[in-house]
Parts: sequence; C-alpha cells; structure tokens
Amino acid sequence: MNHACDNLVWLGMVPEHWQVLKLRQILSPVSEKNHTDLPLLSVIREKGVIVRNIEDKEENHNYVPDDLSGYKLVKFGQFAMNKMKAWQGSYGVSGFDGIVSPAYFVFDIQYDINIDFFNRAIRSIVYVNYFGQASDGIRVGQWDLSVQRMKEIPFLLPPRPEQDQIVRFLDWKISSVNKLINIKRSEIKELDALKRSMISHAITHGLKSNVPMKFSGIKWLGDIPAHWQVMKLRQILHPVSVKNSPELPLLSVVRERGVILRDIEDTESNHNFIPDDLSGYKVVRKGQFAMNKMKAWQGSYGVSDYTGIVSPAYFIFDVTFENLAYFHYAIRSKVYVNFFAQASDGIRVGQWDLQMDKMKEIPFIVPPTDEQHVIVEYLKQTLHKYDAASENITAEVDVLEEYKIKLIANTVTGKIDVRDIEIPEYEFVEETENVEADSKEIVEEGLEDE
Repeated sequence: MNHACDNLVWLGMVPEHWQVLKLRQILSPVSEKNHTDLPLLSVIREKGVIVRNIEDKEENHNYVPDDLSGYKLVKFGQFAMNKMKAWQGSYGVSGFDGIVSPAYFVFDIQYDINIDFFNRAIRSIVYVNYFGQASDGIRVGQWDLSVQRMKEIPFLLPPRPEQDQIVRFLDWKISSVNKLINIKRSEIKELDALKRSMISHAITHGLKSNVPMKFSGIKWLGDIPAHWQVMKLRQILHPVSVKNSPELPLLSVVRERGVILRDIEDTESNHNFIPDDLSGYKVVRKGQFAMNKMKAWQGSYGVSDYTGIVSPAYFIFDVTFENLAYFHYAIRSKVYVNFFAQASDGIRVGQWDLQMDKMKEIPFIVPPTDEQHVIVEYLKQTLHKYDAASENITAEVDVLEEYKIKLIANTVTGKIDVRDIEIPEYEFVEETENVEADSKEIVEEGLEDE
C-alpha cells in the first residue's frame, strides 16, 4: 500500500512501509581545514565527487591557488556539495579522502543508511528538483542554496534490507545499459575515425586515382599528386592583433568544431571566469584564422564564421588563400594537427606552447583551384552522411541515458518494487566518458568561479 505526504510533489505516492525523513535528520554539516597534503577533489553534475587531476588541463579548467590550507576536508563516505550548482545535481557521497573549495558544503551522514543507496537516490532527478527549489538565483547559472530550505527537503528511506537490494538491482540494470551505451559510443568513435581518414586522404591525395605522384618532402606524409604545390604557412597566414571591441560577442576555439560562439549564459559550456573588462580581448573577423596557441597541438584552431573577440592569449591571422573552405578543411585535418604538435613545446601536461617561428615553416599542400572546389563539395556531401549516421547513434545513446535516469528515479522512490527480484551473477561495466563534450575543451585563462 502507498501513501501520499506533504511536500512530495516530485516523489508522488510513497510505499507505506518506507520512512519519510527530512535531510536535516540525515546530514550534519562539518568544516575541517588545513589538510593540504590530501588530493584536490571536485564535485560535478555528471559524476558527483571526483579526484581533480590538476596536471590535466582537459579536466582542470580553472585556477588552483598555491595555498590550499583554507580548503575543506572531505572524508570517504561524507556528502559534499557545490552549493552554487546544487540545483543541477553537483553533489554526492565521496569515495575519496581529499579537499574541496572552501565555498562547498560538507556533511556527515548521521543516519543508519546504505551510503550507496543515499548517493543513488539523492543524485536522482527527483531530488535534484528539490535542490533547485531550495536555491535562489543570483545570476545566470549560479543559484545559491538556502541551507534552511535544504534541511526541509524530504527523503524517502526504505528498510535497510530493501536499500541494499535497490543498490544491487540498480548496479545490475545500469551495468546492462552501460554496455549498450559503450557499444554505441564505440560506433561513433569509429565513424569519426573514418571521417578524419577520409578528409586526410582527400587533402593529401585528391579524389582521382592513378595520377602521377611525387615525394612531398615529408617522410611521414609520403607522396602527393605531382601537379600539386607545397607552400609554407608564412605565405598564407599573417598575424594581426586588434583589441578594444568589448561589445562584440565572445568566441571560443575548440578542438571538435574550431571557432564557436561562446554562450556566457551557459555554465555547462563555459567553465571559466570571464573578466568584467574585455577591452584586452582580441578581435576575430569572419574569415580570419583563430588559434588557441596552447592547444594547437590538438587542433584547437580554425577559420572563423563569426566576428567576435577571443582571449588575448590566442593567435589571430589574416588568411591569404582564396578558397577558405578548402583551407579550413585541410588545416583542421589530422595531417596538419601533427605538424602543429611538432611546432609546439610542452610547458606542462596538456599545455604545449606553439612556437610562431616553427609554425611559419609548416608546409601546406595546395591542389589547383578547380580541384579545391571539387574536394570541398565532395567533403560537404560525404561529411553530411557521416554526421547524420553519428547523430542517429547519438540519439540512441540519449534514449538509453534517459531510460537510466527514469529507472533510478522510479526505483529509489519505490515505484519499482525490487524486493523479490533475483540478481544474477554479472560483471559491472562503467559507462565510458563522452570525450566529445565541447564543454571540456573551452579552456581560457581564468579563475574558478566558486
């Protein structure tokens, strides 16, 4: 039998034998500092509490202070929360001992509860809604959690044996879904690899077979069509630096897409601090070439389709090349990414500083103008097919992710009774990361907004 209860708008009917608690009965705030020897942790929406790799700039978008003595201790089994992002689910039970931003909340779990059940439940979409209700917006993407209202959030607690069974059931079912998601993501990666190889072949060998070939002059590149020319980038790219246009839209340069509009209202795509004064940012005109010089080695550059401003640390160039579409396709292919890697010097993990003098000497293979146009049209048509196939598979992944979200929510709120379900032997499978998330590639000089 089920029963309803006040303030259970998103929880609905509750199994009669379950308790309805308040979070104040479960969580007790703690604050302990001066543990600088422990690893730095982060609390993110997708995974909860994770170890923050301060050496990897792809995972560590923000400034880390030299003095970490003010950072809060989080012990294994404690509950940590980014209070400004609780409304989107940036909280969870920690599986590590470490330290977090002093702006975070840390709690002991003081109730007799399976912490895996609590973590699964509290991070489900049902409870995220309550944290949103308990937060007040202070600016877009930043909602300050009210501790008093948080304490009154209801929490459904089944008997301990049922908690344990729910954890086993969800681990089993989620593992099954993860297997399918991983297969789909592998298919997407394979399509991407095929697409990149197709582009590389087109811009180094052309579309015609059995044409006379000549040595390119680069050992690992091999032969190119004999009638194609080889230029140096210094003949094509000419550095410019124009500032004092803060009214223009903010742009970013990312590996997957080149130059994009940066949505400053979207904190999921915009991890880093944006200064109030943008007068020092560089202007990028439509048709110019923009480059994140610290990430050129991985392909973070491209011809811009927009007029806007970028970080003052970026390189901007005028392009002396008639067919900009061809130049963009070619220069962003894996062939040229290798050249930019060779022209960069590593200063720390994930950050390789491009040397302008070396970059100027990178060779650029130039087919005749008519062939350039044919190659561009071929790439547009062929890439559309690859992209459509990838989008279809991505849609299938989205359906599986949505199923997982609903499965967890329905199970931790008692909509699915798992008490008599027999769990078979299985090997748990983690979900592979979505490495194509552009939000992890928008890295600009800035401070963590915590």
